[in-house]
Amino acid sequence: MRSGPRKTIARKAHGPARSCMNGREFLDTNVLIYAHDARDPRKRACARELIRRLLRERRGVLSLQVLQEFFAAATRKLGMSSEDARARIVQYSCFDIVTLGVDDVVAAIDLHRLHRLSIWDALVVRAALNGACTTLNTEDMQSGYLVERLAFRNPFQALS
Repeated sequence: MRSGPRKTIARKAHGPARSCMNGREFLDTNVLIYAHDARDPRKRACARELIRRLLRERRGVLSLQVLQEFFAAATRKLGMSSEDARARIVQYSCFDIVTLGVDDVVAAIDLHRLHRLSIWDALVVRAALNGACTTLNTEDMQSGYLVERLAFRNPFQALS
C-alpha cells in the first residue's frame, strides 16, 4: 500500500459542475471504526467487506474529517495505539480524500439548518456531495434519507 493519498479533491461550494462519475460512495467514520472493532464480529465483517469492495472498484471516498475522527475514536474507544491508528490512516489514504474550505463550512451550516443535521454530520454530507458521491454509508443518519443527489445508507441495517 502506498504511503500517500491517491488523489485529493478540493472543490468550492459554488464552482463548476462536479464529476459525472456515478456510483461513488462515501464512508462515514463509524464504518471505519467497525472494521477494527472486535466487539461486534458481524458489523466488523460487513464494514470490511464494504471497504474491500470500494477499494477494488475504486469508488470509495473519505474526508479529512473522517480520518481525524477515526484516529480519535480508534485510539480512545478501541484502545488502538497511535502508531496503529496512523498506519490505518495511511492505508485509507488510497481512497479519494475530500478537503473542505470555508465556503463548504458555510454550505454545511445551511445543510445543518435545512435538514436538522448536527454540524459534524452536515460537514460529512457536504464532503460527500463535493466528492460526487451518490451514497453515504453511515449508521448515524436515517437510511434512505436524500440530500440533493446523496442517499444515506446504513450498511448494517440488515444485521438488526
